[in-house]
Amino acid sequence: MHIGLIGGIGPAATDHYYRRLIAAFAQAGAPLELTVVHADAPTLLANLAAGDAAAQVAIYRRLTARLADAGADFVAITSIAGHFCVEDFAAVSPLPLLDMLSAISAHIQRTGLSRIGLLGTRTVMETRLYGRITTAELVPPRGDRLGTVHDAYAAMAAAGSVTPDQRAIFRAAADQLRNEDGVEALMLGGTDLALVFDAATSPYPLVDCAGLHVDAIVHHALGNPLPT
Repeated sequence: MHIGLIGGIGPAATDHYYRRLIAAFAQAGAPLELTVVHADAPTLLANLAAGDAAAQVAIYRRLTARLADAGADFVAITSIAGHFCVEDFAAVSPLPLLDMLSAISAHIQRTGLSRIGLLGTRTVMETRLYGRITTAELVPPRGDRLGTVHDAYAAMAAAGSVTPDQRAIFRAAADQLRNEDGVEALMLGGTDLALVFDAATSPYPLVDCAGLHVDAIVHHALGNPLPT
């Protein structure tokens, strides 16, 4: 199947998806058919902050029409923040939507996690990932640290790179969630957090939202069901 990606939100997230898809299809020995269109990260973050789902849906709909014209069979959004309007978008999308939140929910059910720390944008953290996760408690940073994490994440996503100060902010928040709030794992509730945390080196278990989404995209494109 021909994969359509809405990328650009942010640049590092798009690169993360692209590299993982290339590696997965190479491992499967299958040709990768892929088209990527570009959405603007600052525009997304402004619409997210304003709660303007209609404006973002209009952008997604226009970009997905391009993907359909290019021959894509389905569309996926390479951004967790970009899923704030996903239900509205799914209702009008020119292509079937493979959304990230369903993949995350299925993973949590499979693993049996019950208390998970959450980092990402303010809206992702305050809504506990848009209220779509019902089988586990999502725990965001407390107090002023939530705003500090949001600001660092927004700057990192727009730049497509992480500074040492931003890295320290995320790691301090993760340590507090793990050591003081007693979470079992840390959810990377922003795709660009892959710039900071890696499952191979993390001192605590990760729920890698982008990785789970990529896995779902690969399985769907190759016609293989995900494990239950």
